Amino acid sequence: MRFKDRRFAGQVLAEELAAYTNRPDVVVLGLPRGGVPVAFEVAKALNAPLDILVVRKLGVPNQEELAMGAIASGGVRILNEYIISLVKISDEVIARVAVQEERELERRERLYRPNSAFPDLQGRTVILVDDGLATGATMWAAVVAVRKQQPAQIVIAVPVAAPETCHELEAKVNKIVCISTPSPFQSVGLWYENFPQTTDEEVCHLLAKAAKNGEAISLGM
Repeated sequence: MRFKDRRFAGQVLAEELAAYTNRPDVVVLGLPRGGVPVAFEVAKALNAPLDILVVRKLGVPNQEELAMGAIASGGVRILNEYIISLVKISDEVIARVAVQEERELERRERLYRPNSAFPDLQGRTVILVDDGLATGATMWAAVVAVRKQQPAQIVIAVPVAAPETCHELEAKVNKIVCISTPSPFQSVGLWYENFPQTTDEEVCHLLAKAAKNGEAISLGM
């Protein structure tokens, strides 16, 4: 299955998550940047608050699409020892890449959440949304970060994922929803008709729009 765009993918994904509609314990976290347009549609359909969890892939130098690990808000860092060993990556290279990505993570944190604190997730049902999963490194970093806050449940929700990645993550969370798990997978973008890079401006706009919608709902408007 190919999706028209991220917005449409989010609408389809929301249908599979209908059981979480209007539940006061639910919070939707989008993984910037590409996961936010998908998460916006999910949060809107479920009548749930939308926030973000900033994650960054640690790409192998000169092969940036190949993840040797990932970092997430809250000081989380995970490494893929298999890839590190296979490509023979030194500790110095890992440290250099990590520093670069930590700077970008901090920049995005300041930009996307200038005046608000990260939501309290203790006892909540957290739905983690991205536009797709290839290696799953960034999503796993997100799961580790969320676990630190002791949520009641963690749900991963994505429109498309590599079958093996979906299977691996299934055992690590309470529930995983993958609309499509094509094989061979190759890349996330292959399964979208329109897959432009999501901009910082779009992320900020959707977060502000979601916050405004939430205020209107709470006021009974």
